[in-house]
Amino acid sequence: MLGLLKEKKLFSDAFWALLGQAVSACALLIGTRILTELVTPDIYGQVALLNGFVALGVALFSYPFICAGMRILPECLDKDERAALYGVVTNLISRSTVLAISLIALGGGIYRYFSHVDLGLLILLGILLAVTVRRELGIQLLIGEREQRGASLWQTSDSFLRPLLAITLVWLGGQKAAWILLGYILASLLSNTVWSFIHSEKTAYNAHNNTRNFRADVWAYALPLIPMELIFWINGLGDRYVIGYFMTAAEVGLYAATYLIINEAFNRSAMVLLRIFQPVYFQACSQNRAKEGFRILWLWIACVVALGVVGVALLLLTKDWVATLLLAKSYHSAVVLMPAIAVGCALHALGTVVAQPLLANKLTRLVLLGRLCGAITAAICIPLMVKNFGLPGAALANPIYFGVEAFILSMLAKPWRTLNLAEKTLEPSHCKITA
Repeated sequence: MLGLLKEKKLFSDAFWALLGQAVSACALLIGTRILTELVTPDIYGQVALLNGFVALGVALFSYPFICAGMRILPECLDKDERAALYGVVTNLISRSTVLAISLIALGGGIYRYFSHVDLGLLILLGILLAVTVRRELGIQLLIGEREQRGASLWQTSDSFLRPLLAITLVWLGGQKAAWILLGYILASLLSNTVWSFIHSEKTAYNAHNNTRNFRADVWAYALPLIPMELIFWINGLGDRYVIGYFMTAAEVGLYAATYLIINEAFNRSAMVLLRIFQPVYFQACSQNRAKEGFRILWLWIACVVALGVVGVALLLLTKDWVATLLLAKSYHSAVVLMPAIAVGCALHALGTVVAQPLLANKLTRLVLLGRLCGAITAAICIPLMVKNFGLPGAALANPIYFGVEAFILSMLAKPWRTLNLAEKTLEPSHCKITA
C-alpha cells in the first residue's frame, strides 16, 4: 500500500510539473514570437542584456539560499521546523536582495557618470529583481514541499502574465525597453500577491518550539554555491555580453531570441525531470535508502540522455520550421545557430543531473570545482570564437564549455557509485560515496 501511495504521488508530481513547464514554455514562446514582431533586434537585445543582470542578481543573492532550504527541508521533523526554515531562508534572501539592489544603484550611478543611460531603466531593473526573487523563493519552496500543483500554478500564471502585459504596454506605448520591463514587473507583482496570500499559512510557526540552528546550516550549504551561481551565470548568459562588446545590441537580440526558444525546449524539459526526481532523490539520500536513490538517479540520467538525443535530432530536421513559427522574419538569419545551441543545452542538462550525488552528499565545493572548469573554458573560448567567427562562434562555444563541465562533474560525482549514510557524521543525512 505504501509503495502504491508513493507511486501515485510521483505520478501526480510528474503531471503538475509537466503541465506547469509546458504551459509556461508555450506562453513564453508565443510572447517571444509576438514581441519580435513588435520590437527590433536592437530593442530586444537591450532587454536581454538587462534581464541578464536580473538573472545575475537572482543567481547570486537568492538561489544559493533557496537550494540550501530545499536540501535541508527533508530533514525537518515537523511543521514548526519547516516553517522555521522558511523564515530563515526568507530573511537571508530579503537582506541579500537589498544588497543586490544597492549594488545595481551604485553600478548604475557610476555608469551614468561615464555614459548616458536611462535612470528609469535602472529603477525598473531593481524592482524587477526584487519581484523575481520573491517569485523564485515561493515556487522553489513549494517544490521542496513536493507541492507541485501550487508551484506549477504560480509559475504558469507569472509566465502567462509577463509577455501579455509587456506586449500590451509595447503596443500602447511604442518600442521601448522600459515598457517590456514594466510589464514583467506588474505581472510578477500580481502573481506573487495572489499566490503568497494563498500559501501564507506556511510561514506561521512557534519559534520557541524550534531548537535547530537553521541559519548556520543554510549558510554552510549556501556559501560554496554563491561563486558557483556566478559561474553558472557566466556559462549561461555571459556570451551575450561578449557579443555586445565585439558586435552590437542588434546581434545580441538575434542571438538572445534564438537561444531563448532553443533553451526553453531543453531547459523546461530538464526542469520537469528535476522537479520530479530531485525531491525524491534527496529524500532517499536523507533516509539512507541507497539502492532506491541509485535507481532514481539512473532513471533520471536515462531520461535526460534520451531528451538530449531526441531533441537535437528533431531540431536538425525542423530548425527552419521552428524559426518560421517562433521568430519574426527579421530574426530568421540566426537559424544556423540552433543546432550548436541545442547540443550545448543538452550537455548542460546532463551535467546538472550527474552532479546530484555531490549535492545530496552536501559536497557543494566539488560542484563549484566542476562549474569553475566550465567557466574557465567559457572565458577562454567565447571571446575567441566570437571575435573570429561572429554569432556562429558564440553558438559553437556552447557545446565546448558545457561538455567540459559535464565531464568534470561526472568524474567528481561518480554517479555509477551508490550513496550510503556515513557511520560517523556531525550533521544529519550526510551521505558518503562508496563503491
